[in-house]
Amino acid sequence: MTNSTSGSADTLIETGHRQMDPPGRQLRTAFGAFPTGVVVVTALHQMAGALGMTMSSFTSISLDPPVILFSIDRRAASLPAWLEVSGYAVNVLARDQQDLSNRFARPLSEKWRGLSFERGLHGAPLIKDALACFECSAERTLSAGDHVIFLARVDRFVCNERTEPLVFHRGRYRSLTRDDAGDLTTADWPLPIHY
Repeated sequence: MTNSTSGSADTLIETGHRQMDPPGRQLRTAFGAFPTGVVVVTALHQMAGALGMTMSSFTSISLDPPVILFSIDRRAASLPAWLEVSGYAVNVLARDQQDLSNRFARPLSEKWRGLSFERGLHGAPLIKDALACFECSAERTLSAGDHVIFLARVDRFVCNERTEPLVFHRGRYRSLTRDDAGDLTTADWPLPIHY
């Protein structure tokens, strides 16, 4: 449970954390208490080519019409390209796709090397064996502090209900079917999932 003092929004006292942790780090840790799925959002840019980025900021917004959102940090070098594309594919990763999550979480220029994929709507790459994939048309973007929010309309989707999702919680990949023991791998923290 988090206790906050009255006054500055920068003042945060959190049980179980060292007082030396800066407020921004404490807030990041608190945000990390919310478990999320992991997606790789892809797109095709006319000049930059195939784009791909690991994100946990994906969420559904509306069923009618079908609308989703994701967000990208303003510091991301590829942000200008993302702002120019006409559509995206949101690939929900399965439990055994942790390596893909790590690959697309880092600002590498060769994220696609050795990967085979099909192109979907708007040319966006579709990741093989993803738990689900939403092919979307770009709708609009919104400014939100240090991030840009992307709203998109779902044009078509596929879902594989026979496999387990990749889950991220408190800086680690987790499983829905077992505890933190076993072969679960500790991720670098903070995972640079917006770059």
